[in-house]
Amino acid sequence: GWKMKQRYDITGMTCSACSSRVESSVAKLEGINSVSVNLLTNSMQVDYDENVLSQDGIISCVEKAGYGASPVQDARSGGAKAEKKPRENVAEQQIAWLRKRLIFSFIFWIPLMYISMGSMYGAPIPAFMQGHRGAVSFALTQFLLCLPIMFINRNFYEKGFSTLWHRAPNMDSLIAVGSSAAIVYGIFAIYRMSWGMGHGDWDLVAKYHMDLYFESGATILTLITVGKFLEAKSKGKTSEALEKLLDLAPKTAVIEREGIEMIVPVEDVVVGDIALVRPGMNVPVDGIVIEGSTSIDQAAITGESIPVEKTVGDNVIGATINKTGFIKIWATKVGDDTTFSQIIRLVEDASATKAPIAKMADKIAGVFVPAVMGIAAVTFIVWMLKGAGLEFALSCAITVLVVSCPCALGLATPVAIMVGTGKGAENGILIKSGEALEQAHNVNTVVLDKTGTITRGTPVVTDIVTGMDEKDFLSVAASLEAPSEHPLAQAILDRAKLDGVRYTPATDFAALPGRGLEAVVDGRRYIAGNSLLMNESGIDISGYEERMTELADRGKTPLIFASGGEVAGIIAVADVVKPTSREAIEKLSDMGIEVIMLTGDNRKTANGIARDLKLSGTVADVLPRDKERVISDLQGEGKVVAMVGDGVNDAPALVRADVGIAIGAGTDVAVESADIVLMKNDLLDVVSAIRLSKAVIKNIKQNLFWAFFYNTCGIPLAAGVFYGMMGWKMNPTFGAAAMSFSSVFVVTNALRLKTFKLDREGSKAEEMERAAREERKALRKENSMSGTEDVRQIDNTENGGYNMELKIEGMMCQHCVMHVRKALEGVEGVSDVAVSLEENNAKLNADITKIAELKAAVEEAGYKVVGVDF
Repeated sequence: GWKMKQRYDITGMTCSACSSRVESSVAKLEGINSVSVNLLTNSMQVDYDENVLSQDGIISCVEKAGYGASPVQDARSGGAKAEKKPRENVAEQQIAWLRKRLIFSFIFWIPLMYISMGSMYGAPIPAFMQGHRGAVSFALTQFLLCLPIMFINRNFYEKGFSTLWHRAPNMDSLIAVGSSAAIVYGIFAIYRMSWGMGHGDWDLVAKYHMDLYFESGATILTLITVGKFLEAKSKGKTSEALEKLLDLAPKTAVIEREGIEMIVPVEDVVVGDIALVRPGMNVPVDGIVIEGSTSIDQAAITGESIPVEKTVGDNVIGATINKTGFIKIWATKVGDDTTFSQIIRLVEDASATKAPIAKMADKIAGVFVPAVMGIAAVTFIVWMLKGAGLEFALSCAITVLVVSCPCALGLATPVAIMVGTGKGAENGILIKSGEALEQAHNVNTVVLDKTGTITRGTPVVTDIVTGMDEKDFLSVAASLEAPSEHPLAQAILDRAKLDGVRYTPATDFAALPGRGLEAVVDGRRYIAGNSLLMNESGIDISGYEERMTELADRGKTPLIFASGGEVAGIIAVADVVKPTSREAIEKLSDMGIEVIMLTGDNRKTANGIARDLKLSGTVADVLPRDKERVISDLQGEGKVVAMVGDGVNDAPALVRADVGIAIGAGTDVAVESADIVLMKNDLLDVVSAIRLSKAVIKNIKQNLFWAFFYNTCGIPLAAGVFYGMMGWKMNPTFGAAAMSFSSVFVVTNALRLKTFKLDREGSKAEEMERAAREERKALRKENSMSGTEDVRQIDNTENGGYNMELKIEGMMCQHCVMHVRKALEGVEGVSDVAVSLEENNAKLNADITKIAELKAAVEEAGYKVVGVDF
């Protein structure tokens, strides 16, 4: 059958008994795979089989249970925002409506309390209500003040009695039954007193005169509305993180079509549009910089506070803020596909799913209400049998009903999960579900993929050994490596760029596969490569051997440069451990978690990297497909394993692990398979994610304990169990106040999670990184002053521009291929065009700024460019 996932907005739920009723009713339908109802977001997620069940079937089932349901429109056009707008106002409307109810309730409640309580303390009240002769007027006035309060808060009765009728009482039923009983008893007292007056039986009047419960009934309603109002306000606070995120969503984009600049709504931007982003503006969609350079504040997405430098060819993410320069970007992902929309969707889904611990609370709440009604009935009967009188028995029964509302129980978990996932999202830690959040606190083994997770993933120059002046040597080395395609060559060019060293590409370049290269710089012939090449060329490297062995032991690759029969110097290149990784691994092992490194490298390189780290174990020579097996072996030993990875080959392992963590928002596949997604490429966030999970679960346990503890103490006290021994008795008014307080307490406790501190906030490594960045900026500035041309420009011309691939739709035969190739070759500055019909693409070398021209040329030939890759 077809699996279908859908979200519904549910109306009319007020407590956890409601949500568990909706959940159990829908779960009974045929064709339902799973259903999860969330009281906090008033939403339901259903996973069902479309062949067996229809949307209408689900809606009518919810309506039969006494609530309303409507499917959430997955508004493709407006992405996550269109779906979000109306729903957010629901919370606002609810707060406004509760505020109105409160004000009206108080307007009538204050005079009511004055009349009923004031007379006891000798406050002046009108003559017609004084003494036994005014008893009926005294009671009737209270009754009349009570009526508007009942009317304003009538939805307690509507909901409470209708769910009682459906035999699924909820907390509203407790309030409705409790307050009605109080008021009905008051009406009975009015009749008794008027009978007494008519018959001159003043003793009867005296008996009922102060025996009225109108103020109790009204106070129960008023206090619970106060509780609901505070609860709604703090619930509003819990979704603040989502609100904050939504506010960052760019609304419009400035794009350039056919040379004309125009402002359009973000929804209308299509892949391949050129967007202009001026300083201070939001980046509208995900894309690639094709002109200009700038620094971009990515805090909204990755949680990192330092702006990131971006230049031609770099990726930018929608909803980040452009700080300094003017850039043009080529849109690669729009609408629902942007990173930002996915984040919003992940956060929404996470707050709509339940943690296993929440299901327990729901089950309890479902049993709890009928049990309480039973206890109240028993309380009433027992006191009546003991001859305590109707008034006393009724008072105890009402107090039991009012004090034991399971509202706090229902809020205990969703509020904490919502605040926890929101706090994570603000800082670039996306937790996909309540289950992942709960599972993470049990993790005792963390498996880290080496490349790109512990290390940077790109080689960098670590050591330079030379007898020459270091800058001169680096200049020669960069000149030699400039024409090379090798990743190690890139590391040397990056270092030259960083140090502001100028170089001119070598001539007579020849690559020697497996050994190195040779070329001519400034008229001198150089060779560069491994010791094999040196031995072949008869160059004596004995003086350097010790140093080279030492470098190799540390997992570094030494490149030897020689000219005129002797060694000019050595440059060691390695994939280095990220500064924060060491700190993170230390923190994890301090938390008592085993940390294991997985790598495809050989044992020697792996040990070279591992020797500086506080690892519990290293698994080397692992083929990508074996990663998953390593995880299941660990699980076989009874360990709860978190796997941290960033690539396609990590996906099976991420799924297998108890908690899969994708770091640096790796590839889409990794993000799909992971339970937790870290937007920043920083292992300290793994520590934060586990700590956040522990904090949330601890908070939930505190909440549940308080909610239970409060109920277990409250019920016997309300039932008058201690009355005989100690004379303790609780009145209904106090019961209502205590009940409201318990809910507010639980929500406030959950809001404490907002103060959670991230591990990278005080990190030494982050500070060092920041300093290094500032230094590089200064260096760049200095170079531009001294007239060094941008190294990237030199690179570009020499490497024949960018290697880019255009994805093309509409080619049917070899003639089409020829047309496309001709069209592309007609654009100035384009070389090496290869068009493939099977892959529907064209590969070519061209400057990135030419994208718009290339696209226009292909479209003029009658085909469509649907994507660009570099």
